[in-house]
Amino acid sequence: MSDAWQSPSPRNDDGPGPGTILRFGLRALPLLLYILPGLLLISVIRLLEKPLCGLRRPVSAYLQQGFCRFALVVAGIPLRVTGRPMQGRGAFVANHSTWLDIFTLGAPVRLFFVAKSEVSAWPGIGPLARICGTIFVKRDRREARAQQQMMSDRFLAGQRLLFFPEGTSTDGCRVLPFKSTLFSAFFTDELYDVLEIQPVTVVYRAPEGEDAQFYGWWGDMAFGPSLIKVIGARRQGSVEVIYHEPLKVSDFADRKSLARACEEAVRGGMPWNWQVAD
Repeated sequence: MSDAWQSPSPRNDDGPGPGTILRFGLRALPLLLYILPGLLLISVIRLLEKPLCGLRRPVSAYLQQGFCRFALVVAGIPLRVTGRPMQGRGAFVANHSTWLDIFTLGAPVRLFFVAKSEVSAWPGIGPLARICGTIFVKRDRREARAQQQMMSDRFLAGQRLLFFPEGTSTDGCRVLPFKSTLFSAFFTDELYDVLEIQPVTVVYRAPEGEDAQFYGWWGDMAFGPSLIKVIGARRQGSVEVIYHEPLKVSDFADRKSLARACEEAVRGGMPWNWQVAD
């Protein structure tokens, strides 16, 4: 993971034991039996939706949401939702802790993710993200205008997008400063007066007896071992998704002030005794 965040705290790099591997296999089998035909079905439907519905996703978005819910059930991770996701046109911005965020944030509401272009090449995550309609953005000023127009078209088509303004995943025990670059996509003439941004805090609580960083995925951690550890855990913790009050873009003078307000809201939802900045 390029530009990946590194934790100041040591992490447990012990490999998974036989019990973890066995539990992973037993849980992964029904997930694979659901994933493979499900992703194929979504791909076929998307091929039909594109010429018939343009950027709207009236069918595949529901399948994608169901897939995310099923994944959490199979993993045995309870999901609690606090607050209400906005129903209107706009974007969600959330803290980013782990690959699990795809399922955690995709389960309560139908949305599409925005990710850095490098994600498309990641094993496992990349193909899944592409099939699920993720928008990949390059950190290249020469492409900024085209990418801004692409996101604007998505908003105007009624899609709700989700950004991770920290720009990297962490150990789940803190919120890093939000980068304001992508917030510029909200300040176009056609969107400024109609768009709302909803800050979202994702709180992972580790299984009893495990380190608070249990669900975190950061630095040079490989996807495979993390997947086995989490899915194969003997007991699971839980995750809470907290939806804060949406913010009107028109109430802010520029992208930096909007980014700060979103960061403060997301940070405010973290447990008081957790670290919140680095």
